[in-house]
Amino acid sequence: MFRLAHISDVHLGPLPDVSYRDLASKRVLGYVNWQRNRRRHMHDAVIDTIVADIKANTPDHLAVTGDLVNLALDGEIEMAKHWLETLGSPHDVSVVPGNHDAYVPGAFDKVCRSWAAWMSGDGINTPVDRNAFPYLRVRGNVALIGVSTARATAPFMANGFFMEGQAERLGKLLDAAARQGLFRAIMIHHPPVRGAVPQHKRLFGIARFNKIIRRHGAELVLHGHSHLPSLFFIGGRGVRIPAVGVAAAGQAPGGKHPAAQYNLFDIDGEKGNWRIRLTRRGLTGPSIPPSDLQTLELGVEVAMAAS
Repeated sequence: MFRLAHISDVHLGPLPDVSYRDLASKRVLGYVNWQRNRRRHMHDAVIDTIVADIKANTPDHLAVTGDLVNLALDGEIEMAKHWLETLGSPHDVSVVPGNHDAYVPGAFDKVCRSWAAWMSGDGINTPVDRNAFPYLRVRGNVALIGVSTARATAPFMANGFFMEGQAERLGKLLDAAARQGLFRAIMIHHPPVRGAVPQHKRLFGIARFNKIIRRHGAELVLHGHSHLPSLFFIGGRGVRIPAVGVAAAGQAPGGKHPAAQYNLFDIDGEKGNWRIRLTRRGLTGPSIPPSDLQTLELGVEVAMAAS
């Protein structure tokens, strides 16, 4: 059995010092949003509690599906690197970037340089850039495939993009993993599901992604972005592939979104007969840790069709 943990939308805080020059961009809107909203509802104590519970459940691997930072300031990107180091070895932690990680032009390239160890495929020694996605890592009988939908967008927009070049590369990786008889788990920030988020946050390329999934197959899709513990099914021709979202890892109780949770997948079986057990663990009380350390556990059996 392989145990895979999944978190997303960490939004590490607090913000480092921000200069007027930093705010001469889309960042000014994000800064106002942080001061009015996220600062009150995104807390390091919450993240620490979630991470401690993850480690107590001893997963074989941890998937982080984006939005580690808020405004993609240089100080935030460096802080996120140090935080990733506390999670575990890059061998045991895989990351894909979110829209906040590519908040302004140039930020995506800085993230790729700083977090490269957690966003590199097996045996790949070249620098990580936009063309390095998707990447492939094999751990046990599981293929972890990291897709990037992150791109700097206009003010008030938080869209993702899944374009033809990446789609073609994804199909090849899915086929290669299938030939090895591996369970294929795709990590992506924006949900590849219509209606999962408002229009200004949606993924451009949902149809393209689903076409690749129908043609090449997959067993599991992990996403973030919505800040919701969701479960959709995508695919076709009798194959229903679970696409699983998760509450934001730093979300304190009392906000408009569910309090912080993480997903825990127990994966067993073999090609054509995979079995997944999804458990959601997260905060249930009305206050911020450490005063409230309760967790909830919900077991969900996801039946797999042959692919």
